[in-house]
Amino acid sequence: MQRICKGDLVRLISGKESTKEGIVLSVSNKHGTAIVEGLNIVRRAQKASPANQNKGGIIAKEAPIKLCKLALVVSKAPQGISKVAYKVNKTGTKVRVAKKTNTELVAGKKK
Repeated sequence: MQRICKGDLVRLISGKESTKEGIVLSVSNKHGTAIVEGLNIVRRAQKASPANQNKGGIIAKEAPIKLCKLALVVSKAPQGISKVAYKVNKTGTKVRVAKKTNTELVAGKKK
């Protein structure tokens, strides 16, 4: 289980775009990174490809961000963010829990 999952609302806590929020599009555990919608936008040159119907040119896309620079947004937390802990619930399954509010988190949305 991951501390930050696809679909979570996260806040960037350091860097040039700190305090901006976005939804996680994908997570790479191998590299310890995540791609967040609307954050860390880079411009890349793309070659035209008639087979894929790409025009080519300079495109803007999201680049990966290290997981250590992201914090999970929890609406009831004092500063709006919280760390994630794990607990075993009554049914015996492992679930993610926000440390500051002690509320159970579902992947992609908060309870």
